Amino acid sequence: MTPAAAPEHDHDHDEDGYRGPATLEVDGTEYAAEVTLVGHFEPYDGRYRWYGRVAAHAELDAALGGKKRPARVTTPVGAADGELSDVDPWGRYRLAGTSTPPFAVESARELEAPALVEAG
Repeated sequence: MTPAAAPEHDHDHDEDGYRGPATLEVDGTEYAAEVTLVGHFEPYDGRYRWYGRVAAHAELDAALGGKKRPARVTTPVGAADGELSDVDPWGRYRLAGTSTPPFAVESARELEAPALVEAG
């Protein structure tokens, strides 16, 4: 039985994101892949957390065999170290990191302070 198409998620709430091409470097090998990533500033520990999925990729899956691996992800706007893990039913690996993400985000000032609304 073929699984249904991977679900799409709407991330319109206080999250930055990126969807598009990326290069994943795992164990010294580079893989061209499509990724969907989102992230947010976590005020409790002062860190930026980003996460998402790598589109199903036969070569990557053959190399990892469903196991966790550190990975360097590079997009057209940046690069960051993260971890590949947790393959979902559609063959997509989870990709996550805690650092400056490999995609553009709002300025740190906007992330750290909520927008002030003028009383009228």
